[in-house]
Amino acid sequence: MIGPGRQVTSKLPRAAIATTLFTTLALVLGARAGMAETFAYVGNADSNDISVFKMADNGEMTLVETAAFTGIEKPGASTPLAITPDHRVLIAGVRSQPFQAVSFAIDPKTGLLNHIGNGPLADSMANIATDRGGKVLFSASYGGNKVALNPLPANGVVAEPRQVIPTGPNAHAFLPSPDNRFVFATNLGSDQVLRFAFDASAGSLMPSEPAVKTPEKSGPRHFVFHPDGKFVYLIHELNGDVAAYSYEAGSGAWSEIQRTTALPEGFNGKDSGQKPWAADIHITPDGRFLYASERTTNTLTAYKVDATSGKLTTVGSVPTEKQPRGFNIDPTGRYLAAVGELSDAMTVYSIDQSSGALSKLKSYTPGRKPNWVEFLTLQ
Repeated sequence: MIGPGRQVTSKLPRAAIATTLFTTLALVLGARAGMAETFAYVGNADSNDISVFKMADNGEMTLVETAAFTGIEKPGASTPLAITPDHRVLIAGVRSQPFQAVSFAIDPKTGLLNHIGNGPLADSMANIATDRGGKVLFSASYGGNKVALNPLPANGVVAEPRQVIPTGPNAHAFLPSPDNRFVFATNLGSDQVLRFAFDASAGSLMPSEPAVKTPEKSGPRHFVFHPDGKFVYLIHELNGDVAAYSYEAGSGAWSEIQRTTALPEGFNGKDSGQKPWAADIHITPDGRFLYASERTTNTLTAYKVDATSGKLTTVGSVPTEKQPRGFNIDPTGRYLAAVGELSDAMTVYSIDQSSGALSKLKSYTPGRKPNWVEFLTLQ
């Protein structure tokens, strides 16, 4: 035992102690250098650029770059973004003439963007997305009433459209199924979701029967698949509905199992003269929580997802940025970032991992008229 007042002296030589400390420090710094880094890419329509934020583990954001659209002079109505499955390229759809897809290489270490080229789009596209293999780009035109398919070569620059297919009024979202066998297009003006068979090897679409017909004047807008591929969730712009469907992978069929709302409790459009104006919908990577944005009330609504039935239980609504057209969830499922077209701001929320409730952390300033958010984690 060591008596009172006695000091403990290391028997190691000073050189050995220094070597041990240096090795420990190197290991710590090496581990930190190898840690995954997460970035948020925000499309800004009026400033015609992309804000790149680096996100810390506690949800804190730091603006690290503002990437301008090379060769684009006029801003568009919005700036849809898509990241290729291999995380190498970010593509932005510009909704002003000449309609183009602007491609940026993503630096695998810093997350910064390097412009690599522009490719033609068939129209002003409200939504863009790659197929699951990253070989083609799907796009939907709200004003042009059409969807399109462009080849996406290995260099990441979008090629000339291979297929341009007329739809009913106001095509809005155009996304592939989890197994890449079907592609679905919301038709806001004709209240239906169109279904296309997708041949990934040929890179071609074949129209088939609509996947689902929605209530009249509901305006189906955006949708998201559950991570297990068994359910799909659809938000309706014109009545604020959020509908849950079971999904049959073999046929691409949607079967409604529930209908709820993105409108906050107490909303009465008849009394206020306001109409619902729902916008975006996303699910956490583990499939436990779903979120929807609504622009008339400037709110985000949270839902808990039943893992077995796919049905939703409303957690509650929180106020957010003015006109929240776009938001997204980080790859860990712990944070949500929402942008406001009319507030020119982005607010980050923490997601309670037991209830799904949102808690505001901090607001940031991206570019002008932000309307789209994409998250990416780089190893």
